[in-house]
Amino acid sequence: MALDYKKEYKELYMPPKKPSIVTVPAMNYVAVRGAGDPNEEGGTYQQAMEVLYGISYTIKMSKKGSHSIEGYVDYVVPPLEGFWWQEGVAGVDYARKADFQWISCIRLPDFVGPDDFAWAVEEATRKKKCDFSSAEFLTLEEGLCVQCLHLGPYDDEPATVDAMHAFASAQGYELDFSDERCHHEIYLNDPRRTAPEKLKTVIRHPVRKA
Repeated sequence: MALDYKKEYKELYMPPKKPSIVTVPAMNYVAVRGAGDPNEEGGTYQQAMEVLYGISYTIKMSKKGSHSIEGYVDYVVPPLEGFWWQEGVAGVDYARKADFQWISCIRLPDFVGPDDFAWAVEEATRKKKCDFSSAEFLTLEEGLCVQCLHLGPYDDEPATVDAMHAFASAQGYELDFSDERCHHEIYLNDPRRTAPEKLKTVIRHPVRKA
């Protein structure tokens, strides 16, 4: 059976609909950096999706080609994730989407190292005749965070965020945003195929002991 990170690590990908505190370990990602409104038709965010999924599925399907990745096990491509920030804002201001800066990413299996990643970029470029040079191998360790499963449209997230912050404060934590620690979202379903009221998004914010 293929490894499914959402099922294997439920505390990270399927948290309850009530806020909780979690310690997130270091993970490797295929990542693309950009800026601007993610809803812009044909914009840099939509272009990043093509790069992320192109690399992710090249690695997943390597089992059918001549390139052998040591330690490979079949797996389900993990969900899309995003780290978001705006200059001068702690967290994000949902009314200023044009000011977003972001790192969009998909988790890589632990058996994928920088050399295998470089191969995947070259292979995807060769096969798809597209530019995948914006992809980077990124390692992040979020550490201590407050998180919650948000149900519904993305624009309704502030209410969930407020509940997360109130919970963290009541538990003796304070927010710990910085240049390295950002508003984090994990998208558990595809907005192109899912009604807004049925969207499931994990929201995660960095915290520290107050």
